[in-house]
Amino acid sequence: MSFPITKCVRPCNRASNPTLQNVGTITKPTTITMKPQFPNEWSSSSSPSLPKLSHRWEYYQGVDNWKGLLDPLDDTLRREIIRYGNFVEAAYCSCNFDPSSSSYASCRFPKSKILSQPGFPATGYRVTKNLTATSGIHLPGWAPTWMSMQSSWIGYIAVCQDRREIDRLGRRDVVIALRGTATGLEWLENMRATLTPLPNDDDKPMVESGFLSLYTSASGNKPSLQTLVREGVSKIMQKYGGERLSLTITGHSLGAALATLAAYDVKKTFKNAPLVTVISFAGPRVGNWSFRCRLEEQGTKVLRIVNSDDVVTKVPGFVVDGNECSAGWVRKVVEDMQWVYADVGCELRLSSRDAPGLNGINIAACHELKTYLRLVDGFVSSNCPFRATARKMMNKTLVR
Repeated sequence: MSFPITKCVRPCNRASNPTLQNVGTITKPTTITMKPQFPNEWSSSSSPSLPKLSHRWEYYQGVDNWKGLLDPLDDTLRREIIRYGNFVEAAYCSCNFDPSSSSYASCRFPKSKILSQPGFPATGYRVTKNLTATSGIHLPGWAPTWMSMQSSWIGYIAVCQDRREIDRLGRRDVVIALRGTATGLEWLENMRATLTPLPNDDDKPMVESGFLSLYTSASGNKPSLQTLVREGVSKIMQKYGGERLSLTITGHSLGAALATLAAYDVKKTFKNAPLVTVISFAGPRVGNWSFRCRLEEQGTKVLRIVNSDDVVTKVPGFVVDGNECSAGWVRKVVEDMQWVYADVGCELRLSSRDAPGLNGINIAACHELKTYLRLVDGFVSSNCPFRATARKMMNKTLVR
């Protein structure tokens, strides 16, 4: 079974608007054209020197906070990160980004084709639920459709069904994949950067207002993303509760922020929830220090993949601690402004400047999902300068 990084079968079209080119966390749908680096990677016999994923799957899902796996980046983890990135790529490719279309911001394919139509037919997963996000912002009726679209398709839930893939993974994996910003109201929600308390919680955990709005808002017969996620996870846990399960929530840009909120919500809602892992690509900051602590107390694992040249990962707000801000009155001022955020989880930091062929790319390109996947594929720790050459030689040997 293979899960290559491949080109979408159909082009992924996104509307372009010159007034929105450099605002918020919008991302373009991307087309991955890289050659697979690990042929026959699902076959345990293809690389006897690599440990079987099934024997240590909990460690690769972050149960020990990826200790010893990030620097240098473990090759099995590298393949898993790229594999989850492909699920997000399928979400981009499946969304209709043409504002002139009557089905703008909806899913282009039936559930059975969401993975296969964009070019990922051999995942072993089956899509079980479509996900939509609804904005809490209401624009006047004269606003154009592309700007005032209240609810939009943002991703899906997929469950691993293939027995060989389940054996390879060591458990039945559930994926929630979420795309980045597309519609006008999603843009506007991104800009609502002040922190707000989580509902039905005390006033300490706070998250970005716009992200929370997109996660919890409903409109008419459109349930909130929160409701859809809870319904989907509940059915899966009822059906497969007796098995070894993992829940992997992955997203890019806005999708990464919503993935973090969804992970927090699932762990809080379902006391018997399985291991929940977030694979975050180019994610902005989501909440304050108390929110970060709550995630850690829950046992929610977050792997935040960051390009140091990507400005989106440095916003919104400020990160302030005792070392960065010795003046107490300054800290008090920014806290009162509700703009003090905290980075969450473990970080895999990459840099476009360290990648051949990516030097000098523009700000937008630094944020694209395809750039992140290329960087992950070629990531080499500064502590191991000859590792890339060694890995290429090993791959050539495996192909033979």
